[in-house]
Amino acid sequence: MDLFASVHLAEAEKKAPLAVRMRPRSLDEFVGQQHLVGPGRFLRRMLKAGTLPSLLLFGPPGTGKTTLAYLIANAAGCHFEKLNAVAAGVADVRKQVEAAQERLKLYGQRTILFIDEIHRFNKGQQDALLPFVEDGTIILIGATTENPYFEVNSPLLSRMRITKLQPLSEEEIVQILVRALTDERGLGDRRLAWDEGALGHYCPRLPAAMPRIALNILEQAAWQLEETGEGRITAAVLETVMGEKIHRYDKSGDSHYDVISAFIKSLRGSDPDAALHYLARMLEAGEDVNFIARRLVISAAEDVGNADPQALIIANAAAQAVHFIGLPEARIILAQAVTYIACAPKSNAAYLAIEQALADVRGKNYGEVPLHLRDAHYRGAKALGHGQGYLYPHDYPGGWVRQQHLPAPLAGTVYYRPGQLGYERQIRQHLEQLRARHNEDGKVPE
Repeated sequence: MDLFASVHLAEAEKKAPLAVRMRPRSLDEFVGQQHLVGPGRFLRRMLKAGTLPSLLLFGPPGTGKTTLAYLIANAAGCHFEKLNAVAAGVADVRKQVEAAQERLKLYGQRTILFIDEIHRFNKGQQDALLPFVEDGTIILIGATTENPYFEVNSPLLSRMRITKLQPLSEEEIVQILVRALTDERGLGDRRLAWDEGALGHYCPRLPAAMPRIALNILEQAAWQLEETGEGRITAAVLETVMGEKIHRYDKSGDSHYDVISAFIKSLRGSDPDAALHYLARMLEAGEDVNFIARRLVISAAEDVGNADPQALIIANAAAQAVHFIGLPEARIILAQAVTYIACAPKSNAAYLAIEQALADVRGKNYGEVPLHLRDAHYRGAKALGHGQGYLYPHDYPGGWVRQQHLPAPLAGTVYYRPGQLGYERQIRQHLEQLRARHNEDGKVPE
């Protein structure tokens, strides 16, 4: 490279975004993920031993998956190639594999093939990687923001070590920002001052504490100070460039399932405050209000049940009202249903009852419908004995009469066991009385 080209490259690097300029150059500069790269931890030990396995880096955006893959390759002395699964196909994989084979044969250098968003590869594309991962032609490092157990084929998953990356803490984000303010690669030559605590001011408003966004905001704040002639970063300065909070919520991805799971479990756990928090997160991120309403209807039946039968009525009414009205007013309707269901007494007795009944239907010889319960309204039914001996409950005191309803093989089986909370307590007492009367002498009336 000639002098002119070197100067041109250096100038281009200076004009690159701050987040690019501040990329770590070694594992020692890498901030966060100390459970992986800290002294004596897994990656350090593997690199020291020279036995690096194929890896699947799994974590939210901004946790350093791409940077970590590059640093691993550099530390291991491997050639580094990168593909993005959105744009790449099997032909691109084969091209990289052929180059890796040639590199290993001619120079004895191994290749790390980094595939970003590996969950975007279909089954055939993932299968194309298998033989080359298995024979060591390539060391595969895949990166994904999605749960790999859902998105990556089991055969490929079994040949890789799943490595979970955690969101960076506020302290780690501040450490990155301080380095950017003091390092000559970043803003060090501007000699900017900053208020104690100002750098952490906006960290809670970042999605999963993403350092890339934090660095972008810091760079914009530095530009603003340059225009005004000031030289001190304060919380107020950062606030002017921060704007609205950015939410990390992929409606078809892992965050979607995690938040809705927490929402349902908060309802079940009778915690209206937590349930409202997760409702607010979903609403703010643009979740479909009809989807939320459907989950409320299910929760009212599964987790409240007959402990408060009104819960299902309210949830169903809310679902209809939300569909009719839409946002922004739908948030009020959802909040009413959420707080009612969360505060209602809980019983999953109906849910458990149908699950047990289904298990018996699927796995037992449950016999025939008793003759006295069969349809007797068609010609010839009487000759078959259908309906004979049926006792009409309304003809007896209290609207009840002892008779066998279950098929003979299941006689005496109890599926529904009401709880002791709310209205179900009354149902329980009523059923206990009926079941006791049914078992008084073990016979049905003639």
